[in-house]
Amino acid sequence: MSRQEAMVMNQIVLGYDGSDFSMQALDWAMDEAELRELPLTVSHAWQWPYGEAEEEAKAHLRKAAEHVLWHGAECARQTSSGVRVETDLHEGPAAERLVELSQDATLVVVGSRGLSALPRAVVGSVAGYVATHARCPVIVVQGPGPLPAATHPGPIVVPEREPDASVLEFAFDEATLRQLPLAHTTDLAEWVARHPQVRVQPATDHQSATLLVVSRKHAAHAGSLLQHAPCPVAAVG
Repeated sequence: MSRQEAMVMNQIVLGYDGSDFSMQALDWAMDEAELRELPLTVSHAWQWPYGEAEEEAKAHLRKAAEHVLWHGAECARQTSSGVRVETDLHEGPAAERLVELSQDATLVVVGSRGLSALPRAVVGSVAGYVATHARCPVIVVQGPGPLPAATHPGPIVVPEREPDASVLEFAFDEATLRQLPLAHTTDLAEWVARHPQVRVQPATDHQSATLLVVSRKHAAHAGSLLQHAPCPVAAVG
């Protein structure tokens, strides 16, 4: 494997559609890219929704898609501190493209809702599909607009009683990167020994969490968690 290929396989992928929800996902993705010292790929997908069409009509839609992608990439570049920002414009379904990109990514970040999604339908579409089918961890970011900076950020919370090793590994990595405690309900002595820099505390509620980390299987069977969680949710495994 060449050095260039290795660099591509270590990237953060952001699903961006120009909505307020994807702006908050952009903030989170930038944090991940900076903390992990990885490049960021901003991906935007478009498709003609009305059946057959003349190429001129499709060209106008493509131009609009190019502008949306340019805006997202510029926002990322203007707020970054040295993160390399790449772009990916795809004609076709957004969810399938993000799953494809996940094969060579460290992490995919998406907003919980998009421009065309109804509040109760979105998790069954792009965010939900990517969270349950991606080949790498996926973070679904809740809420519209810029990501508010918490004065006293809460812990990384693992709500599952018997989480997979991949879930715990990701949770401890996030806690280390963000210098936050990790909250869980059962004994994690072995993991604490391997990550002495992370303070572990009992999990009481999720309301003050910075991030919930669950298994992909749990996310697939708990769609309401992705819709109604009080903070971003990471689906892992």
